[in-house]
Amino acid sequence: MSPVSKHKIPPVPKIYILDDEVITVQRLVKALGKGDYEVEGFISGKEALNKVLSAPPDLILMDIRLQDADGIDLMQRMRAAAPDMEVILMTGYAAIDQAVEATKKGAFNYLEKPIKLQTVRDAINEALVMVRQKRQKNRIYQEIRGTEQFGEIIGASPAMKSIFKTITQVAPLDCSVLLQGESGTGKELIARALHGNSPRRDKPFVSFNCGAFTDELIANELFGHEKGAFTGAVSTKLGLLETAEGGTVFLDEIGEMPLALQVKLLRVIQERNYMRVGGTASVAIDVRFIAATNRNLEKMVVAKEFRQDLYYRLKVVMIELPTLRQRIEDIPLLAGHFVRKAAARFSKKVPILSKDVLSELARYSFPGNVRELENIMERAVALCQGNTLKLANLPPDMLYQTGIVEQPQTAPDSVEIKDLEMSHISKVYRETGYNQTETARRLGISRTTLWRRLRNISPNQP
Repeated sequence: MSPVSKHKIPPVPKIYILDDEVITVQRLVKALGKGDYEVEGFISGKEALNKVLSAPPDLILMDIRLQDADGIDLMQRMRAAAPDMEVILMTGYAAIDQAVEATKKGAFNYLEKPIKLQTVRDAINEALVMVRQKRQKNRIYQEIRGTEQFGEIIGASPAMKSIFKTITQVAPLDCSVLLQGESGTGKELIARALHGNSPRRDKPFVSFNCGAFTDELIANELFGHEKGAFTGAVSTKLGLLETAEGGTVFLDEIGEMPLALQVKLLRVIQERNYMRVGGTASVAIDVRFIAATNRNLEKMVVAKEFRQDLYYRLKVVMIELPTLRQRIEDIPLLAGHFVRKAAARFSKKVPILSKDVLSELARYSFPGNVRELENIMERAVALCQGNTLKLANLPPDMLYQTGIVEQPQTAPDSVEIKDLEMSHISKVYRETGYNQTETARRLGISRTTLWRRLRNISPNQP
């Protein structure tokens, strides 16, 4: 078990007070400096500007009319020096028009004198939320600028850069997100990136597969149960929603959730509370929901297989993940990453990817997407005997599909790629002794996806 990481204690927000009335500065510094903020006061515009230039604060609360400076001009100079800083203006009645104009030029808000302390605190808290969001976005932009990796997600294609940008915009916002894409495209990695770059990042990330359990087990796992709720319930059990308090719940394969439980989930999202199985008291929760599916939920809604109201609750923001076939230019980056990862796992020297191998990878259809590519590279590294990965290290069925090796029973020219994929799945299924878990692992797809494809091949398949 990995050691539990210590949560970082967020720094105390730094606030500057600027007013040429000494009493106003003293009163605000004393009132705001009682542990909530680090506060420093100034009665000179020039002195405050020099301080901002040397040690930018999170926020400056300043009078718009100063004896030694024009308030709007000074504000703009400060904002240019410290773009993340927010400015709240203080103004008398006679200068309200000037304050309104200043908000158009970058001030966060303005307060009319005389100012109530609670009003000041409310305005400061709102401004600090904006500061945190801007700094979060800037940090993410710095992370992805000039690189081909965003956390664990790798890609330099236009499609992936667009997704990185969406993550940057959406991660700090506390809204539900729906991820849609084929199995193996990296939906859980995207969900973890959204959580890891959100204000909830120090709280739990809980993943739940909606297609892996019966109705009763899903309810029990999500909501927990009270002691005596059913035979065998010898003690109270916390559900996953409760263990994720303050964090993020990732609902994978949401399209597989039974309709009866969709109703319960909708109520949880709307009301932010639920009852444990067998319980009578509601449990309040504070979590963010991220859902994922490889199915077309819009079509499911039309077919009345998925609730429309839940669909719209989950897709406040939707992110469509491209297949690996739609981002071929990322294959060399991904292949190289997986080769290095496999070599480290096997304690082997990192082999070179030959041009022939990269060419064949680009021609392959990858029904299992990125997950299948990782498995192929892991197999290739395991079989590699020299310093270079060669075609012989790739799976034979992959070479059959790309045409580099003739298949023993040549399919007609008119055969479709989908048919070849099904043939490949059937072959691997037989090789594993009809073990669905092992077959799914080797193909790089989920067991639910494998079961669905096997059903298409033959209803009588073992």
